[in-house]
Amino acid sequence: MSARLFVFLQQLLPRHLLTSLVYRIARIRVPGIKDFLITRFIRLFDVDIEEVELDVPSGFATFNDFFIRELAAHTRPIDARPTSLISPVDGTISSAGPIRADSILQAKGLRYTLDDLLATDLDDAKAYVDGSYATIYLAPHNYHRVHAPLSGELIAARYVPGDLYSVNAHTVAKLPGLFYRNERLIFHFVTSQGPVAVIFVGALNVGSISTPWSGELRPRKSGVVEVLTLPAGPNMVSKGDLLGWFNMGSTVILLLPSGACDWHSGLHSGSELKMGESIGELGHAVA
Repeated sequence: MSARLFVFLQQLLPRHLLTSLVYRIARIRVPGIKDFLITRFIRLFDVDIEEVELDVPSGFATFNDFFIRELAAHTRPIDARPTSLISPVDGTISSAGPIRADSILQAKGLRYTLDDLLATDLDDAKAYVDGSYATIYLAPHNYHRVHAPLSGELIAARYVPGDLYSVNAHTVAKLPGLFYRNERLIFHFVTSQGPVAVIFVGALNVGSISTPWSGELRPRKSGVVEVLTLPAGPNMVSKGDLLGWFNMGSTVILLLPSGACDWHSGLHSGSELKMGESIGELGHAVA
């Protein structure tokens, strides 16, 4: 199927209805059904179950519980060097590099702006002008928990309603503005390098996004930006701490201000990452 045809077919689909259906199927608790879904998924996507903490499939009450599985201890060592920025997820680099003024590369020939992506106070966007970004795609077989790429204080979390297009390579290459069309959960941090944003981008079949303190956020096609209530602060996180998880797969985008980070030279489109490995070197701390 061509990329253009794939995008066109998505435009015909009732994307929110289909995602709601997948949400329900993924939470079926009948042992025979959920075990079938888990074992078929493992074979179809060649999931590495040697890393999984619990027994498969008996250790999981639903398919979704398996999808958001925790890994066995020490399978994802965190690069502890104070100068390292780590990958927040297992995934594949879709794109990474400098932000040109306020413009971010989505794919060859397609760009979008910080204002569109953040969809909130313009001062948030100004902080990342001429900064750097990394867009990481989580394939179905990947570990789907998202961790802090560096230490800092979580100061805001905002849910932005939106559409639910697929975020695979075909759609990224052909659908303008994909990442700001789709729903997203945006974390804002204050760090030694200045402000940092970690953005969870929703997608087709992503039934919800969850955090340890907010519970599930179900998709909404439209409405106002929701400012989530944070636990009583300060909300300090250490590099590698759990931030949340996708209930089904998607994309994470990192934003850093100018001079905050130099990506490793081997980091390019198609690079496969493991959560916890260094992907860049931090710049000078902000006074």
